[in-house]
Amino acid sequence: MESRVLLCLLLVCVSSILAQEIADATLGIDGSVAIAHTNENYVCATIDWWPHNKCNYDDCPWGYSSIMNLNLSNPLLGKAVKAFGNLRIRLGGSLEDQVVYNVPSLKLPCHPFWKQSDGLFGFSRGCLHIGRWDMLNQFFKQTGAIVTFGINALYGRRKSNDGAWVGPWDSSNTQDFIKYTISKGYQIDSWEFGNELSGSGVGARVDAAQYAKDLIKLNRIIDELYENSHSKPLLLAPGGFFDEDWFTQLLKITGPGVVNSVTHHIYNLGAGNDPNLVSKMLDPDYLSKISETFSAVNKTLETDGPWARSWVGESGGAYNSGGKLVSDTFVNSFWYLDQLGLAATYNTKVYCRQTLVGGNYGLLNTTTFAPNPDYYGALLWNRLMGHKVLPINIRASPYLRSYAHCTKGKAGITVLLINLGNQTSVVVKVQNTMEKDLQIANKIIVKESSFTRSLKKTMSWVGSKASDGQLHREEYHLTAKDGSLRSQTVVLNGKPLEITEHGNIPRLEPVLVNVNSPLYISPLSIAFIVFPNFDAPACNL
Repeated sequence: MESRVLLCLLLVCVSSILAQEIADATLGIDGSVAIAHTNENYVCATIDWWPHNKCNYDDCPWGYSSIMNLNLSNPLLGKAVKAFGNLRIRLGGSLEDQVVYNVPSLKLPCHPFWKQSDGLFGFSRGCLHIGRWDMLNQFFKQTGAIVTFGINALYGRRKSNDGAWVGPWDSSNTQDFIKYTISKGYQIDSWEFGNELSGSGVGARVDAAQYAKDLIKLNRIIDELYENSHSKPLLLAPGGFFDEDWFTQLLKITGPGVVNSVTHHIYNLGAGNDPNLVSKMLDPDYLSKISETFSAVNKTLETDGPWARSWVGESGGAYNSGGKLVSDTFVNSFWYLDQLGLAATYNTKVYCRQTLVGGNYGLLNTTTFAPNPDYYGALLWNRLMGHKVLPINIRASPYLRSYAHCTKGKAGITVLLINLGNQTSVVVKVQNTMEKDLQIANKIIVKESSFTRSLKKTMSWVGSKASDGQLHREEYHLTAKDGSLRSQTVVLNGKPLEITEHGNIPRLEPVLVNVNSPLYISPLSIAFIVFPNFDAPACNL
């Protein structure tokens, strides 16, 4: 049966090769050293505060996906989170700094957000009922989620004439909220202070010096409240767009022992109504531009905060709720998976996708909770890509993007290949550059017909454990259904991924291919390739 399937795949590949342009690519991967590390739970998704009447460009895509009203009892939602094992979820967003917590000491009325013309982002203050907090934590416990909660950092401040929010932060409501959380035994991995208040801010801003003083205060509160706990949550800040001077000042004033991780936001594709969203996602030069931000963040941390780690605390690609019928379709996976790969090479520890559900950029459909294409890309990354990033040297068109990690939970390596070319197929040769003698690469092309030789020349798996025996690699090829880049259905190895008849997340099965067979990447496709026998000592450390 397996031989018939492989024969069919080979015939399809060969016919496609003959009908399209063909390019060769060589990947040199050094398995002896890791160049960067992520957290084990690198993939993260957010749940936002936006109510159903949050609209952009005459579109109101949020529905009932808010922290306040998301249907936590929906079976598919729970299954979608559980599929990750321990999905990191960040609770936060633009309205975070207008949320009060309905603990007994709260002196303000507890009501949901409503439209208010003079309010921040056009909304009033909102209140999180304690009963809802209980329900959320029950959901997190049932699904195994790892929780980051964003704290209101504007509470007690006042808005000045120049637009800045001034005065010290009033910690009373947060302190009582954390006390309650501890009393109920709720497990919070990290508390994050504020949302997009850094630099010039988005809607509001706070001076870095004042922000730093308030962080020192919050850290002291966390130390005191968790004094008798087995573990203390991390403290994250500032949850905003990177501004070198602002971040530098924050780190210099807080010093070591306060901020554990610096969180910054990325919306590098522009506005959700930008007609050029798709072309940006398929432009390798455009995708690489964000490297400047990753590099600048790292430089700031190395110089002024070597004790802190870098997180992407929120990233949706296109801002203002994402691009309708773009951010929730297959084409967005080119941007998203490239972001995961690129950020990891810069030692980014966590990457939080805006959103798990809500807006146009949700991993899940806002109404049905059925997975959008990026959900499956995130799930494959979570299952296959380990926390060690390996150096990769690529000789290929810039339209082939590639990233290599130690495979998660088992021996070998996994390579992510993204073919942005719309007409060009790529046949890939993978070499283990740790080996000085690569003559074994030639052994696999001896005594072959001219046609077979021309194909096999394009691919060889090279390492000290390579052989012509029955060694296999695992291939996961992602394409758009019917070739439509704006399809909301992704195809894995020729099979559309859809919820099963019993309402479950479908199994993600690889195709097993002999390691000496050609590795073929179709145009406008994405592939995770697992090499279980690749000799990589760095993965064994």
